[in-house]
Amino acid sequence: MTPTHFAFSSAFMLGLMGLAFHRQHLLSALLCLEGMMLSLFIALSLWTLQLDSTSFSASPMLLLAFSACEASAGLALLVATTRTHGSDQLQNLNLLQC
Repeated sequence: MTPTHFAFSSAFMLGLMGLAFHRQHLLSALLCLEGMMLSLFIALSLWTLQLDSTSFSASPMLLLAFSACEASAGLALLVATTRTHGSDQLQNLNLLQC
């Protein structure tokens, strides 16, 4: 395992562990998701550079576009949740209420 491969896989695993174990606020969950997507983007970009192939060159940009859409949808949910419930704590959210 190369040091760059280890660095990006450990960054992804740290984001995943943060998402799994520290689910106190919605904002922290969104930041962990963004960290995971950023490590995937950098790893995919380096992978396409190592292959020297132009057929995979659009994949990192597609992943970055989906990551931006995910971030904007997450921030919209954060604003809506904060306005309706008063805070972004995940314990206060009950999905069964109308």
